Amino acid sequence: MADQYAQSGEDKQATGTPVIRWEEPPEGPVVVLLDQTRLPAEEVELVCTDPPALVEAIGSLAVRGAPLLGITGAYGVALAAARGFDVADAANALAGARPTAVNLSVGVLRAQEAHRAALARGGTSGQAAQAALAAARTLHREDAEASARMAGHGLALLDELLPGGGHRILTHCNTGALVSGGEGTAFAVALAAHRAGRLRRLWVDETRPLLQGARLTGWEAARHGMPYTLLADNAAGSLFAAGEVDAVLVGADRIAADGSVANKVGSYPLAVLARYHHVPFIVVAPATTMDPDTPDGASIEVEQRPGYEVTEISTPQAPALGAGGGVPVAPLGAQAYNPAFDVTPPELVTAIVTEGGAASPVTAGSLAELCAGTRREPLGQGPASGGGGEGRQ
Repeated sequence: MADQYAQSGEDKQATGTPVIRWEEPPEGPVVVLLDQTRLPAEEVELVCTDPPALVEAIGSLAVRGAPLLGITGAYGVALAAARGFDVADAANALAGARPTAVNLSVGVLRAQEAHRAALARGGTSGQAAQAALAAARTLHREDAEASARMAGHGLALLDELLPGGGHRILTHCNTGALVSGGEGTAFAVALAAHRAGRLRRLWVDETRPLLQGARLTGWEAARHGMPYTLLADNAAGSLFAAGEVDAVLVGADRIAADGSVANKVGSYPLAVLARYHHVPFIVVAPATTMDPDTPDGASIEVEQRPGYEVTEISTPQAPALGAGGGVPVAPLGAQAYNPAFDVTPPELVTAIVTEGGAASPVTAGSLAELCAGTRREPLGQGPASGGGGEGRQ
C-alpha cells in the first residue's frame, strides 16, 4: 500500500526532499519516496508500506534511475522481511519490475543474500530483516560515495579532453540526485564543472515521451543555479551543426561486457551525432551498472513502455483526459512504438566513467580491467588522477 503526502520544510536537503528514506513509525517500517511523476509542480512523497507498492512505484516511474532503483530494490527486500512478506517472492517481483536496469536486480540480490546469510547462521526473522536493512543502507552509502568519485573522474576527463574550460555539455534524460544516493552520475560531473567555474552551458534534452530532462534535470539545474538551456530532442542536431556542443554526458541503465550501453531512448542518436561532429560522447555510471553476464548489446532486454506515454502528454499541471491519464496528442486508436531505452555500441562511446576511473577506448578488456580496479579499491578515497590509455584508472 502507498500513501502520498506533501513534505514540509523539515528533513529537506539542499537539493530538496530526500529521494528515498527508510522510516519506522509506530505502525511499522515504510520506505518513503519522492514521487518524481509530480515534479516539478510539487514535491510529494509516496509512503510505501509493502513490496507491491514499491513495485508499482518502480513501474510508474515514481522512482527511477538505475542507481536509485538498486537502492530501492534493496530497501524493498528489507521491507518485505520486516513486514513478514515472503522475501523470495518479493525479491522476484521487485527485480522484474524494470528489466533493463541491472542495478535493480543487483540491489535486490544484495539485500536478499544478507537476509539468507543471517538465517543460515541461525538468526531470527527479526535479525535477518535487520541484516537486509543493513545491506540496503550500505548500498545507499556506497552509491553516494561512488557519485562523488565519478564527479571527480568525469571532470578530470573533461578537462583533459577539453583544455581551457568553458565546457558546453549536452545531456539527456535525468542523471542527478533524483537517480542516486548522492548527486548523480552524468549530472554530477556537470555540477562539478559548474562548481569549478568551468561550465559554460548545460544543454538539456527535454527527453520525450515523459520529459525527464525538462521536468527533472531542469528542476535540479535550476536549484543549483547552473546555466542551462532546454531544447526539444530533435533540435540537438542543429546544436552540433552550429558547433555549440563540446561534450555529451549521459548515464546508463546497463553496460554489457563488450561496452554496449543501454540508456534512455534517444541516447544512441546523440552518439551518432557526436561521432559525426567529432564531439566526445561520455557515459557516467557506477560499477553496479556493468553487467559482465550480458555479453553484448543485442543481449540486452529493452523494456517496452505503454503506447499512451507517446500518444498522450502527462504533466502534473495538465488535466487527465486520455486513457493513460494525460492529454491526447494523437488520433484515438493510434499505435505507438515506445521503447524505454536504446543501445549505443562501444565504438561510439569515447569513455565510460565509473567510481574506479575511466575506460577509454571502450573495449571488453578495458572494462574488465576497470571493474577489477573498482573491486580492489575501497570506496571513500579520492578520485584518481587522469591519464591516457586503455582502462584509465
